[in-house]
Amino acid sequence: MSTFLFDSIVFGPVRSRRLGASLGMNLLPPDRKVCSFNCVYCECGWTDSIDSDMLPSRGQVQAALEYKLKKMISGGEGLDVITFAGNGEPTLHPDFSGIIDDTIELRNTYFPNADIAVLSNATMLHRPDVVAALKRVDKNILKLDSAFEATINALNQPLIRFDLKNLVDRLMAFEGKLIIQSLFVRGSINGIPVDNTTPAEISAWLKLVDQIRPSEVMIYTIARDTPANDLKKLSEEELNGIAQKVEMLGIATQVSA
Repeated sequence: MSTFLFDSIVFGPVRSRRLGASLGMNLLPPDRKVCSFNCVYCECGWTDSIDSDMLPSRGQVQAALEYKLKKMISGGEGLDVITFAGNGEPTLHPDFSGIIDDTIELRNTYFPNADIAVLSNATMLHRPDVVAALKRVDKNILKLDSAFEATINALNQPLIRFDLKNLVDRLMAFEGKLIIQSLFVRGSINGIPVDNTTPAEISAWLKLVDQIRPSEVMIYTIARDTPANDLKKLSEEELNGIAQKVEMLGIATQVSA
């Protein structure tokens, strides 16, 4: 099915289902997806590459963001959050930490009440600079779609070496200063069934969530076109049912149907 890419460093603001009035940040090329995952449900389509020599520089990102923030101020626009997402995995940018520092400074100058959020697949948590940068933002939103590597391999299709135990250990090291983001879906991929909503899946995922103890869990399903055709979104009732189980652990949730 058709998907889309963001064609600039700064885009929006857009109304995010999960974050409100969000100004998007794309640290990746405007014409292709660069990511360490190849998620079957990604709105940006299939992953083109895990690296690129066409990334915007730290200076370009800073200039583009400052220009946009000044324009929003002059136009009387409001802003809830500056969100790093874009055409793939933002933490792959080699200057990610410095860009976060620049963004915090600009946010404090122009929109001091706005949050800074990063949507990440958590594959770069072996880099101390990435971890430190994520700890400096207001909303450190990290992906965990399943407690089973086989399901992660089917849904997220990692393009780098992936070890679920290592990931969970690194998520636990945030000591609660993170938000877990989990997408739930069912369907088939190349004729092979995939479903991270079964009782066994949910039970195992809940155990990991309880170990990690995030400040919040974002629970959502597909809302736009996906590169894999045979995927089915969950109903709001089903998502709320999962959320209730998380809340029984004493962890806040946010549901986006």
